[in-house]
Amino acid sequence: MRLSYERRRVLLLAGVLICGAATSLAQTETTPGSSTPGQAIPGTAGVSPFAGSVPARLVPGVLALSLRDAIDRGLKQNLGLLLSKADVRSARGQRWEQLSALLPHVTATPYVEDSKIDLAELGLTSIGGISIPPSVGPFSYFDARAGVTQTLFDWKSVNATRAANQSLKSADYTFKDARDLVVLAVGYTYLQAIADEARIETAEAQVKTAQALYDQATDQINAGTSPDIDGLRTKVEFQTRQQQLIQAKNNFAIQKLTVARVIGLAPGQEFEFADKSPYQSLEAITVEEALKRAYASRSDYQAAMTDVQAANFSRKAAVAGYLPSLSLNADYGTGGSHPSTATQVSDVRGTLSIPIFQGGSVHGDVVQADARLEQSRDRLENLRAQIDSDVRAALLNLQSSAEQVKVARSNIDLAEETLTQSRDRFSAGVTDTVEVVQSQESVASAHEQYISSLYNYNYATISLVRALGIAEQGITEYFRGK
Repeated sequence: MRLSYERRRVLLLAGVLICGAATSLAQTETTPGSSTPGQAIPGTAGVSPFAGSVPARLVPGVLALSLRDAIDRGLKQNLGLLLSKADVRSARGQRWEQLSALLPHVTATPYVEDSKIDLAELGLTSIGGISIPPSVGPFSYFDARAGVTQTLFDWKSVNATRAANQSLKSADYTFKDARDLVVLAVGYTYLQAIADEARIETAEAQVKTAQALYDQATDQINAGTSPDIDGLRTKVEFQTRQQQLIQAKNNFAIQKLTVARVIGLAPGQEFEFADKSPYQSLEAITVEEALKRAYASRSDYQAAMTDVQAANFSRKAAVAGYLPSLSLNADYGTGGSHPSTATQVSDVRGTLSIPIFQGGSVHGDVVQADARLEQSRDRLENLRAQIDSDVRAALLNLQSSAEQVKVARSNIDLAEETLTQSRDRFSAGVTDTVEVVQSQESVASAHEQYISSLYNYNYATISLVRALGIAEQGITEYFRGK
């Protein structure tokens, strides 16, 4: 039972760490096309169940998919959550197995037997020189009883049941944590997709600008007011923007496939994103307040604490192997040679089992239980430190990305104004296309930085509500379908 839980915890914690790595990568990406499309959680292809899903049925037409809709679908179809739900059912079944040792076991064992014994086959032909019949019988037996077996005292079973109860609580907490991880995975893929969609719009605008500049340069070359090299520069710039547009469309198409896989859309389902990159400033929260809320709300932290309690009860159960146990067996019914002549029969027996020497098996159980208890405590302390790191990193990323959004907005205005002036200077013959092309590249870079900073801000918001353990509520509060 413990192995299955440890395996589940490793998968979930791996999803958290990998998603955290995705945040760091997103903070450093500022060039067009730098994201890798098609990854729900970067680096988890074939590893994390949160990158997959069980597809739903195909819906006719085109779905208008908001972030809230995507999360709702992910919470129903995501593979990681479905596997976690199955783990809860498995833990519930294991609890019943342990509890059964403390509950009465009632059985009914009616039987009828008709026998004839061949004494010659057994080598009984005479006794004291006196010949005996070669067979005896036939004769019959009848017995119909209901029996009950009840453990009166077994400290090992009591503590094993307590451990199973705590393991079930841990599975429930882990399931809640899995829901937060689904919100994080869906939020990451959705925000990446709408960022890619925004890059398409920016790339299309850049193509139109480059086309206009190329046409303008061509007209001036034909008029003899500009050299041919100006036309070559503008044509290269125009074709470069076309290539970026093609790549942006491809990235967006692949990212849509990734979103569909994470939230469980049917293969071939057509959909469009209803939300565009939202921006909503958050109320300031101190690190101390955030940590206090995280330790109280994080389901994975609650699961780790119940794992420690389960391991402690498992150790007590192992130590109880040295203690005696008391059980009761009783039955009541009828018996005789024939049902018509049967009489009432009963039997009551109490058994005290005292372990004297068991070959060191109890000592081995205690040693293993001590190791598991120490491991669970170490994991709890490590997770506590990880939560502290998650909260602090999310707050830092949120503050940094908010400032980047403000600067990026200003840069767009400045870059576009510079481009306008450069084009005017080129039209007046004051400068050549080098300055204009550089200005256009500055505009493209400014738009890309704005898209990246806005994505980073929104993802930092999701990371913060995840770090606080309120991912589902936070999405509703901070992303209202703008």
